[in-house]
Amino acid sequence: MNCIGYIRVSTERQADEGYSLDAQRQDIERYCQLYGIELIDIIADEGISACNLEREGLHRALNMINVGLVEGLVVAKLDRLTRSVKDLGYLLEEYFTKYALMSVADKIDTSSASGRLVLNIIVSVSQWEREAISERTKKALDIKGERGERKGNIPYGKKLSADGLHVEDNLEEHVIIETIKELRINGMLLQDIALQLSFDGYQTRSGNPFTLSHISKLARM
Repeated sequence: MNCIGYIRVSTERQADEGYSLDAQRQDIERYCQLYGIELIDIIADEGISACNLEREGLHRALNMINVGLVEGLVVAKLDRLTRSVKDLGYLLEEYFTKYALMSVADKIDTSSASGRLVLNIIVSVSQWEREAISERTKKALDIKGERGERKGNIPYGKKLSADGLHVEDNLEEHVIIETIKELRINGMLLQDIALQLSFDGYQTRSGNPFTLSHISKLARM
């Protein structure tokens, strides 16, 4: 069997301190060597969230499967592919009923019915955990609001009003957001947008260059 590998990190911090791209790459290579799988290539998405499937690297990997260049996809860990039950269901239906999906850390291989069952259970539990955390966080923020406390950080594109009582539009940051959106619509890659922003003198609130994950988030606002 020949397969394509897929690796992903959400942020630069995760790349340095978490499950780095290099660590994922090594796990996939060892797995394929152990089970006699021909690894055609490993495609990476760096600084991209798994909140949806709109990822350039993932699209390339899935296209290789779709046109029959490879017989399956190997990931180091399932959450590198998706964190959504809905997206997982789509992937299973569109790709991994015919082709194989293998996750090294989760010991999953969808070439069998039992593998597909375990995969659905794992992702369902994972989503339940995230929703439970989200509910607890929302309740805590609601309590703060009732007490008259400001909820969390001011989102990008907004600023605290002069009287400090509410937030209002930050016109300078809106210019940056619209610039990013326009460049993205025109097909520019995230790393090229980062270079363009740096060239134009745009920086984050902390005075640092924009990261790929930050640009990706602002492009979806």
